Amino acid sequence: MRILSLPTVKSFFEQPAYADAKVPLTAWYGFVLKAGWSSPADVKADFGTASILKNGRVVFNVAGNKYGLVTSINYPHGIVFIKFIGTHKQYDAIDAQTV
Repeated sequence: MRILSLPTVKSFFEQPAYADAKVPLTAWYGFVLKAGWSSPADVKADFGTASILKNGRVVFNVAGNKYGLVTSINYPHGIVFIKFIGTHKQYDAIDAQTV
């Protein structure tokens, strides 16, 4: 899969308050780069705790569910768009379908 965008991921975990997210986000990123998802079922097979939303939106739990990662996946083109990364408190304040 192609992931847009790495700078979003890096800018998050480079903040001192979120430094503990670096290893799990980097692992997620590396795994997803090698994935070949063609449907939400493929995502669930690899990430059983992922939440599948409408219109290609998927929420991943990161760092033992400490952080939420909202993505939009274009399955036919193999592109994962990172829409949001934050604590679950921050996640609760957004609409994952529109962020």
